[in-house]
Order: sequence, then structure tokens, then C-alpha cells
Amino acid sequence: MMNSVAIDFSAWAQAKQRHIEEVLDTVLPSTQTSPQKLHSAMRYSALGGGKRVRALLCFAASELCQTETSFTDAAACAVELIHAYSLVHDDMPCMDDDDLRRGKPSCHKQYDDATALLVGDALQSLAFDVLSQPQLTKQASQQVSMLSILAKASGSSGMAGGQAIDLESVGKVLTQTELENMHSLKTGALIQAAVLLGAMDGSELEIIAVKKYAACIGLAFQVVDDILDVEADTSTLGKTAGKDADSNKPTYVSILGLAQAKQHAQQLYSDAVAALTPFGEKAKRLRELADFIMQRSF
Repeated sequence: MMNSVAIDFSAWAQAKQRHIEEVLDTVLPSTQTSPQKLHSAMRYSALGGGKRVRALLCFAASELCQTETSFTDAAACAVELIHAYSLVHDDMPCMDDDDLRRGKPSCHKQYDDATALLVGDALQSLAFDVLSQPQLTKQASQQVSMLSILAKASGSSGMAGGQAIDLESVGKVLTQTELENMHSLKTGALIQAAVLLGAMDGSELEIIAVKKYAACIGLAFQVVDDILDVEADTSTLGKTAGKDADSNKPTYVSILGLAQAKQHAQQLYSDAVAALTPFGEKAKRLRELADFIMQRSF
């Protein structure tokens, strides 16, 4: 494992981003393998884009808890595959209907709706295939636990459930509590899964702390997204700016106002960092990732 103390955050993050890209490239089917169109679209959707925040969180938690490298690579890869599938489906006309993702045409625009639907299905299946490989660990109970964490974070009690609530909330006025419940599922659950999977070899104290950190930073991530939807332009976002407002979706900005939304993000950030206090410098990368998430906008 790379010596995380000896290099700065930017160099560390870039190295990890390149590494997870290589892992994904190896795991994803070749475009020469039938069905070529589906495999081409899978690679188009999962490679060459995004900040890989979830993978970085997984790697950072792994460094704190000294989790086995093979676990971490598989976990980071699986989480990124789930995230990629969710973006493909979210962009479809029946969901959020967005033509741009990571600065290029969404999967359904580059290919077609039917292919995009199958891409999401196939990426989701591949994520669980990666985590279920028999050579990953000799501890079957730990592997089952990893699969369970990812399944719960992805399903109706996690990301898919949050998206369902999001779709049902268009045009409605939600309380802050209702909005946070929605986003703790839609965005926060997979972020928390990334951290927990990275911390698989951690002590009980470490796991409790990183779970608190992940819950706070997952919500902060969404608050910052809502702020960016108002303040950033399309070229900066890599997706259509102002989409939430145009779709009449409830956001932290629409409920709290811009200034208070920024204050709320800062409080969530402070709570996340405070959860790491017992670990001092050992939690440096998780702390830096919290900074990175916040600095996307202000």
C-alpha cells in the first residue's frame, strides 16, 4: 500500500484515481466480446470520467483501518460500478431526463434507451460479481458481509429507495428532515457503503467513527451538489446546470435558501471531521476528502 504520509493529497488522489481506472478497465468486458454494443456502452459509462469520490473514500478508510488491499480494490471497484449504473439510469427520460453526464452525452443519448437500461442492469450485476469472487478472501463471513453492505446501500432501503422518494417529491414542499431522509438514502447510503467496505478490517471503535463520518459527509456531499446546481455552470458540473430548479425538485437551497444551505454544509463537514478526532493523523486522508468534497463549490 502506498505511503500516504509521504505524498500530498492531490498526488495521492490522482494515483488512486488512475489505479481504480485500471481496475475497472480490467474488470469490464472487452468491446470485442459479444454483445459488443452493450459492452461498449458499459465501458463508455464507467470509464474515463468523474472524480471517483466513492473509490477515494474507500481507499482512505482502508488506509485508516489497514484493510487488506485485495478487499479494497474489489470494494472500490464495486462501488464505482454501482454508482455508474445509477447515473446511467438517473439520466434516462423516465427518470431525471438529462442529456449530459461527466461532460459528454449521457449513455441513452450516445447509444439508445434500451441499451442504457441494459447497461445499468449489467453494471449492477458486475459489481456483485466482483465482490463474490472466491479468491477475494478465505473468510466467507466477511465476504458475505461486504455483499450485504453493498446490497442494502443499493436497494430500496438505500439508493434506489431514495431515488423513488425523489421522483415522488417533484413539485412538493418537503421539510428539512424529509429531504435529509431522502438524500441519506439516495446519495448517502452508497457513500457510507464505500467507507464501511474500506474499513472492513477496522476495530469496532474505528467502524463506529467512520460510519458517523460517512453519514455526515454523505449529506454534505448532497448539500454541496444542490449549491452547485445553483451557482455553477454546465461546463463546470459536467451535467446540466439548474436542472433541479427547472424540474421543480425540492433541494436544500429551495428549502433553506443559499446562505443557510452553505452553513448547513459547513456544519455537516465539521461533524464529519469531529468524528475522526480520536485517530489524529491516521485519518488524514478521510479528513482531506471532506475538504475536497466541500471545496467543489466554496
